[in-house]
Amino acid sequence: MFKFIFSIFLLIQSANAFLSTETNYQEQAKVLKSLDIEPTFLTDLLFITMKEDADRYRTKHFLNVLENGNRFIPILQNMIKEAGIPDAFLYLAMAESNFIPSAYSRARAVGIWQFMPYTGRKFGLTIDLYVDERRDPIKSTEAAIKYLKYLHDRFGKWYLAAIAYNCGEGRVGRAIAKAGTDNLAVLLDRHKKYIPRESRIYIRKIMMMEHLSNSTDFIVGHDAGYLMNRGTTHTFAKVSVKGGTTLSNVADSVGMSYKELKSYNPHLRYGFVPPGKGSYDIYLPYGKHIAFEQNFDSKKDKGRFYVHQIKRGDSLYSIGKRYGVSYKIIKDFNNLKSNILRINKKLVIPVLKPKTRKYTIKNGDTIGGISRKFNVDISTILKMNNKKDSQILAGERIVIPYVY
Repeated sequence: MFKFIFSIFLLIQSANAFLSTETNYQEQAKVLKSLDIEPTFLTDLLFITMKEDADRYRTKHFLNVLENGNRFIPILQNMIKEAGIPDAFLYLAMAESNFIPSAYSRARAVGIWQFMPYTGRKFGLTIDLYVDERRDPIKSTEAAIKYLKYLHDRFGKWYLAAIAYNCGEGRVGRAIAKAGTDNLAVLLDRHKKYIPRESRIYIRKIMMMEHLSNSTDFIVGHDAGYLMNRGTTHTFAKVSVKGGTTLSNVADSVGMSYKELKSYNPHLRYGFVPPGKGSYDIYLPYGKHIAFEQNFDSKKDKGRFYVHQIKRGDSLYSIGKRYGVSYKIIKDFNNLKSNILRINKKLVIPVLKPKTRKYTIKNGDTIGGISRKFNVDISTILKMNNKKDSQILAGERIVIPYVY
């Protein structure tokens, strides 16, 4: 309810600026045209009779949201432009989440674009034990573009795609059938209530925010001229790492904190990329990719991590035995207060890379052959096994160090 009331106040303030001068007409008409809306919609009664006494705080909040989203806005703008969908859809993300990747609704919608689990997966996002790509600013934007194009193909007009994004394509389809037209002014009739009240406000809000953010007079008039150049800057870069790589290892290699690096990768549920995959992309602040290329060494990672979902009959001891880790380590790593486990709860299992392995000598083996097989120097094998020469016997067990 608070979010809805807040949206109304933001819309009121935006409307005042959007409609304040006659010189804005061409810009307003341009925004409408990009969304397939007739310019006559500017005479819509509700559109031009909103309250004129909204306080300045709402305008300030609008600018704060733009600034807080500055990390994501440039790349989202470029993706939307390249996809050929209306520029105003950048502000669909703003209306949905205020550009907060961790945004979460009671309806289980998540991320900048507020995807539900089913819809997110339908349009290519991975949601599993390790990642929730609805929080990935790049992949979720790719999915949102696909979804909006799909909705446009179904309804034929961008404003209908925007409304359907908010309240569902089934609801829009029924509204058009009931109204007997897809005319926007008719669908937004507040007495007929063809679509929900929040969705009736939604399309106006997108148009007004798009106009405000591109209005030189508005931005400069509120001492926010620096926002005018936000689309010309690079904000982050993408690099590929092996499955299971820890963010702390990457952070150390590029000279930044784990916390900051994690903020660039909000889609990762834990401090490592999904194990068991050949590679996975993560994001760095723009410019840090050079340090990554020069300094990152996957061999410096001290361990691997897994996520274990507790099943009936599991205990900390049995889980530890399965992964070769002391149950005390699992308990400490997951901040557990007792040994009691809840079914379906997820535990992060830290598995340190082993330093050595045992090898049983076979007939025909030589130290030289073993050295080549495991890529370990002969001198290292002899030293680790306290041998003074290369003589070995079949059945003998020796220690071989791992080379990562």
